[in-house]
Amino acid sequence: MKLLQISTDKLAISLSMLCVLHCLAFPLILVLVPSIAALPLEQETFHLWMVVAVIPTSIYALTLGCKKHKKLSVLSGGLIGLAGLIAAVLFGESQLGEAGEKLLTVAGATLIALAHYKNFQLCHHLSQCPCPDSKGDSRL
Repeated sequence: MKLLQISTDKLAISLSMLCVLHCLAFPLILVLVPSIAALPLEQETFHLWMVVAVIPTSIYALTLGCKKHKKLSVLSGGLIGLAGLIAAVLFGESQLGEAGEKLLTVAGATLIALAHYKNFQLCHHLSQCPCPDSKGDSRL
């Protein structure tokens, strides 16, 4: 279970950063390699599929981590980031404008990545903690 939680944290961070990279670097890549324009990588479709992949991964990993470390702020930060990504997909460029959509996407993906990084750190710290077991602690 521990390995699965760590793997999903890393996967969610990777997906979030891929979304940011696509959002910010794709126009530059199109200029440098124009043949990429022939690929079906439309902004809206790509964002939709990224959100579809990120939602279950993030909810699973952050929920497992929250059960371990009991820090609701980590889960809340991740959920706010997910809400930002979902809003960017739902409202899109037509209602938010290109800059608004990119800003919301980058902010949401960054919040998700930070929440997963903190989740990973807290869970790793708990598994490495040299704290005495409460049963063997003579002070109790």
